[in-house]
Formats: sequence, C-alpha cells, structure tokens
Amino acid sequence: MPWLETDVRDQRIQFVITARRPGANVSAVCRAFGISRKTGYKWLQREADAGSVAALTERSRRPHHSPMRTEVTTMTRVRELRQAFGWGGDKLAVLLAAEGIALAPRTIDRIIQREGLTRERAVVGAAPHRFEHAAPNDLWQLDAKGPYPVRDGGRCHALSVVDDHSRFAVGLAALPTVATATVEPVLRACFETYGVPRAMLMDHGSPWWSTASHDGLTRLTVGLLKQGIRLVYGAVRHPQTQGKVERFHRTLGDHLRWVGVPTTLRDFSRAFTRFREEYNHVRPHEALGMRPPADRFVASRRAYQPQPPRWEYPGGTTIRRVQRNGMVHYNAALYYVSEALFGEDIGCVPMADPDRVLVMYRHMIVREWHLRSRHSVALLQPIKDEWPVNAAASTGHHVLPMS
Repeated sequence: MPWLETDVRDQRIQFVITARRPGANVSAVCRAFGISRKTGYKWLQREADAGSVAALTERSRRPHHSPMRTEVTTMTRVRELRQAFGWGGDKLAVLLAAEGIALAPRTIDRIIQREGLTRERAVVGAAPHRFEHAAPNDLWQLDAKGPYPVRDGGRCHALSVVDDHSRFAVGLAALPTVATATVEPVLRACFETYGVPRAMLMDHGSPWWSTASHDGLTRLTVGLLKQGIRLVYGAVRHPQTQGKVERFHRTLGDHLRWVGVPTTLRDFSRAFTRFREEYNHVRPHEALGMRPPADRFVASRRAYQPQPPRWEYPGGTTIRRVQRNGMVHYNAALYYVSEALFGEDIGCVPMADPDRVLVMYRHMIVREWHLRSRHSVALLQPIKDEWPVNAAASTGHHVLPMS
C-alpha cells in the first residue's frame, strides 16, 4: 500500500533514532530501512540542523526561483479580464491575443488559480494522482456531508465511511448533529460488523480534530488509537485528498435529487439504507471495471476490542500518566501532551540529543519535548498535496522497535 504521510514521517524518525544509537552503523541502518546512504545522511543532517524531528516531514517541491514565470504586467491583465468576465483560460487567451499577449490557456488557468481567482465551487481541483490502497481495510475515509434541512426545523448530516481500495460504503448514517456522542456509535457499529482498518483518513473537522487544543487529538480519535488505527489527516482546504468519500457524497446527492430529498430524519435514515445497499451491491462502478464495490471488499481480520488491553511500550521507555490539563511530570518539570489523553499512559523515549524526548501514545508518535526550553512540539500534521508520497516505495507499516 502507498505510504501515508504519517508513515513516511514516522519511518524517518525511527531511522534517525536507530542511526543515532551508540555504536550504530549508519550504512547498515540505511540498508535495513531500504534507503541509500545519501538519503540517510540527508535526513540525519536535516534533523540535526533543525534540532527537531518535526523537520522530517515532506517539504514543498516548489522551486525557489521561477525564471519563466509570467511577467507581473501580464498577470495584472489576466487578473483584470478574469474579474471582468469570469472566463477561463481558453476564452481569455483569445482576448489577450487581440492585445498582443500570447499566453497558453493552461498558463492562464495557472495564474487564475495562483492569484486566488477561482470560483468558490471550483476551488477543489482534481487530485494530482489517481491512487488507491492495495487491499481492503488498509485505509478508510471518514467524512460528513450536509447538513440537509428537515421539516421540523432540525438538520440531517450524512456521516460516511468508505473503504479506499474497494469504494465499499462501510457506514452511512443520518445524524442530527456531528458530535462525539453521535459519531462514536456509528463507528463502533462499523467496527463490529466489518472489523478494524489499519488507518483512517479524516479532515480537520469536529469531532475528529480539535481546534481548541495544540495537538488536534480528541476523545473520539483517542478511541481510534486504542483500536490500533493510525490517524491520517488530509491537507487543509484540500478535500481532494479524501477523493473517495467526496465522490461518494456526490453520488449520494445525485441519488437523492433523483428519488426525492427526504424531509424527516427518519426518512433520511431509510433512504441512506436503501442507497448504501444499492451502491455497494448493485451499482456498477467505473473505477472498478463496472463492478460493484462489494465484489472487491472483504471484512478486516482485525477484530474490534470493546476493552482494549493495556499497551506495552518497548523496554527502556519511561511511562507517565497524563493529567487532566494535558500535562505530564518528567524530570522534575511539567510538559504538555494533550487534554484528550487525560488518564492515559504515554511513553517517553529519549533521543541521542539529551535535550530532546519523543512522546508516544500507543503506536503513534505525538509530540517532541525540548527539555531546556520546556517546549512541546506537536507532530500530528496534515498530509501534503503530493500525497501519496511514493506509491512505488510502498512497504506497508514497518516500524522498528525502539528498545
């Protein structure tokens, strides 16, 4: 399966930790991680220069200098014509040519996008790569659509869970509100019916992302971590990174307009049940060779655990209990982790640099502490626009032990 951005970052962090152990042979560590020595030394140098493993995330590939970039006066004229007519590159190229300005329609469209002149409904472009994960349950995409108004003055939100590989709609529920209390039972039912996925992809919306805290964790996502699920967050304001569930919602909207949009929450629930059955088992899917999603989906072998067992951290890890305010006592000082982890045990992993400590909650690295400054760096970050980073380099979820 393609590496998720969090997997790539964690791989690099694990590489740096392993390579910096006393007596470690960098060449041997590079071979173990399947990378060249040049690449290995690049990540070691980047981490050393920044003084933080946060520097190991993907950087923008945009060049620092663009000598062929369109002249400012020409871009100004494109902006004026776009604002006057609202046309795209194909029509504006004709007007510009009449003024003696030769620009390809594609170049004009790039200027329109770069200058923020796209219409609101056209902001979301196509994903730069068509991708899918190699097997069912490698990744589920989670999102909510709506709200649809209902007759009693309330609202209906469509909560959808779609398997990335098969497009199978694992869950579709009509909810009066998108909150932890309403979303948790839906996800639990999905897990009990179809098992637990390896990872889940979400946007930066409530209740699976907290805008009130510095780390983004919520009670809902902590529950997902307890099931061994990796959390993946889409790039901010780029819903195309959740293309499967976005396309599912578009198909759902088309269906409701065809059969008639329900007017009560109960009718929405019934309509969603019928649509999900038709979508999964009857409707031919073009991306699947005109086969329905059910032909490519199988339930996960990872069973849902109502009472997840206590997590065993690797040997040499210092265990600390998170306080109500999200703080932890470590080395006679207080350091921030997350309010959502109140009452949970976290693992503190010292790095080769005695000033820094990595903080793990179960299988996920969540923060980095800088002991001298008592600074706490969040490591949960959105994936980049280039996601997936390198589908050809897929190795699955390979994490070396820290002990």
